[in-house]
Amino acid sequence: MRQQQYRRLWTARTISQWGDAFNTVALVLLVYSLTGSGLGVSGMVIAEIIPVLVLAPLAGSLVDRLPRVKVMITADLIRAGLAFALPFVDGSVFNVYFIAVGLSAASVFFNPASQSVLPSIVKERDLVAANSGLWTAAVISQVVLAPLAGVVVGVFGYDWAFWINAASYLASAAALLRLKVPAHPARAKRSTWYRDAREGLSELAGHRLLRALATTQFLAALSAGATGALLVVLAQDHLRLDEASFGLLIGAIGVGAAIGPLILSRITDNPRRPGFVLGPFVLRGLVDAVLATITGLYSAMVALVVYGLGTSTGAVTFNSLLQAEIPEKLRGRIFATFDMLWQSGRLLSLLLGGIAADLFGIRAVFYLGGALLLAAAWTGWRGLRNTPATI
Repeated sequence: MRQQQYRRLWTARTISQWGDAFNTVALVLLVYSLTGSGLGVSGMVIAEIIPVLVLAPLAGSLVDRLPRVKVMITADLIRAGLAFALPFVDGSVFNVYFIAVGLSAASVFFNPASQSVLPSIVKERDLVAANSGLWTAAVISQVVLAPLAGVVVGVFGYDWAFWINAASYLASAAALLRLKVPAHPARAKRSTWYRDAREGLSELAGHRLLRALATTQFLAALSAGATGALLVVLAQDHLRLDEASFGLLIGAIGVGAAIGPLILSRITDNPRRPGFVLGPFVLRGLVDAVLATITGLYSAMVALVVYGLGTSTGAVTFNSLLQAEIPEKLRGRIFATFDMLWQSGRLLSLLLGGIAADLFGIRAVFYLGGALLLAAAWTGWRGLRNTPATI
């Protein structure tokens, strides 16, 4: 936080996440009020995922072609306009879905640009601490502001929640205007976005470490999509908990996710240590198996605190490793590809998880989720073990 450029990036991302907390709660409540069905709410998840799958190759190419800060500012301004328009179309669920798709599409460009900028403004030894700061701010924003968003919707209506989100994007864009990032080298020759995207995929497929980490990402998404969405089923059918107790489980995850990066940044600053990168996957896999075995509320809460800790520390070290290793000219394309792998695995997991729960029971889903996370850790370990320190 002593570094001025990092403070500006941290401020921009944190403020926009404040607005996201209001937007997420308000959108779910609005869609449910318009459709009256869980299927309608599930459509919001699909609206978030589809733009990533469709636009990620184009987004990655543009992020590597254009000034990344300008890409982020443009995405923020587009999201601000869409969020501001939501109150004027909130009587039509089709229009709400349409704007949700637009918000997600703009984020497809913002996210890889943001990930690519960070290693340009902090040293490698600061990446773990820098990512920890961003992650902790995001988790605390969600935990603190999500309940407040529900109050705002209940007292003032949906409009104010959406306008708060629009204002947060404008504030984020204003903070980014002063962010100075070293210009990346000009390209030797012009190329089409299709060739750029193909080059990024070729680099990813041809390098042992990136290929292993991509597989790790996909396997983890196959696990987390189903277990995250079906935690409520596990709580009711296996743990025999009521709605209030389920809220305690969600809170336990938030506590672990908030404290994880604070602990991590105090014990290591090396983003290439396999134990810190892949250990969290093992930890989460074991917790999934424990949750499918135990039956007590308090033991489940303790396990989910550990799960949240593993989720946050794993995200920080995994991103830090990628930022340290990916060549500057390829960052946008590689990060966009990893986003696409995560969302495609998550979508597939959501589709198959429900079927598996009906056929084999919810405990089988969590045992399988744990096995997938252990497989993810093993795959990543092989890649790290057989790869030189730098690309």
